[in-house]
Amino acid sequence: MTKEERIQSDLVAKFAFLADKVKVQRDRRIIADVPRENFEAVLKYAIDELDFVFLCTITGLDEGERFSFIYHLTRQDGVMLNLKISVPKEKAAIKTVIDYFRGAEIYEREIVDLLGVKVTGLPEGRRYPLSDDWPEGEYPLRKDWKKTEAKEAKPNA
Repeated sequence: MTKEERIQSDLVAKFAFLADKVKVQRDRRIIADVPRENFEAVLKYAIDELDFVFLCTITGLDEGERFSFIYHLTRQDGVMLNLKISVPKEKAAIKTVIDYFRGAEIYEREIVDLLGVKVTGLPEGRRYPLSDDWPEGEYPLRKDWKKTEAKEAKPNA
């Protein structure tokens, strides 16, 4: 059994609901489609028991009726575990993971700025990556966003 298959097996043994939702994509790459309500438990297990102690990034996706978020976790041996959660667009909110990964704050600010998704527990702070004068309610990574001249950000002085 490869180390990726062992991780897959461990995840399914701990969380039966992941039985058909964890896939070894290739060498050193695993993806798990995790129900939103179970995300924190799976994340904590991946960190505490499977040694996924690095957060590389969080990818936010507009999938039409839903937003999805992929948390790219790695461990010292280079294996990457991608934990994917989805939320309905009309209730677009996720919980911060900065209690586990302090560096997640910058990725979560991107999710807020570019997709307009609420990140509960994210401390107040500067916008990122859009400028402070970017129009409120304009989210350039949403599929339904239309760019106009009025929406273009002004260059920073």
